Amino acid sequence: METIRLTQPLRDLAAWTACFQAAEIPVLSSTAQAVEELRLNEDAVDANLIGETVAGDPLMTLRLLAHAAANRPPRMLTEPETVTAAVVMMGIAPFFRAFGPLPTVEDRLHDQPEALQGLRDVLRRAHRAANFALGFSVHRMDHDAAVIHHAALLHDFAELLLWCHGPELALRIRRAQEADPTLRSSSIQRTVLNITISELQQALMRAWRLPEQLVRFSDDRHVEHPSARSVMLAIRFARHTSRGWDNAALPDDVRDIAQLLNLSEAAAWQVLRQLDS
Repeated sequence: METIRLTQPLRDLAAWTACFQAAEIPVLSSTAQAVEELRLNEDAVDANLIGETVAGDPLMTLRLLAHAAANRPPRMLTEPETVTAAVVMMGIAPFFRAFGPLPTVEDRLHDQPEALQGLRDVLRRAHRAANFALGFSVHRMDHDAAVIHHAALLHDFAELLLWCHGPELALRIRRAQEADPTLRSSSIQRTVLNITISELQQALMRAWRLPEQLVRFSDDRHVEHPSARSVMLAIRFARHTSRGWDNAALPDDVRDIAQLLNLSEAAAWQVLRQLDS
């Protein structure tokens, strides 16, 4: 793995995918510190504790699932779809050998406070989306609730990686959108990067051989499946409420969420407020 700092766009999707595949994935400093604290008492640690410790960090979740996929024993027919399942497959001692000491986004972006704030904004949105998605799946009594939560948390991981590896490019996109809020995200991304972040996200998920169900639930093109729709609507609602609850798109969001949950729109509003409290 290598440390990269992109200041100019790469040629095409294949070049972006190869570059990000080879790049080191940094994690949150709080995650790196927590892993080191667990390492000190390794004999008392189990997979559930590790899962609880790192599963709130989408970058660490990505790093762990990609490692697990690359090192899955050939005889193992099922793929681990959650952080805890990945640690169970690996074992505690191999987990600590593979992960530590971990690079951090705070160290990577220590000289880029605006980029670090941009990354934190995406993280906050990811956490809210994951919370909404989990709430939707629990309401629907979906057996895949844990995978749905992971899918929503990871939905914007390519944007997080862009903030880490190409902060100047990410800032260029952000400033263009702030200057003209009517710009479509995909259009400005293609102008600045030669690709869209969604394209990169799906390509990386395939390249890292992430769990098929996780890939499917994260793909906005497969929203006919209720679990994928839970993720998409959670992402959409988190994005539209990132700066308050007065976005003009919210009534349409709530209508679609009410339909998903088989609720009235008034009841859906109430559920959403409770989930976000």
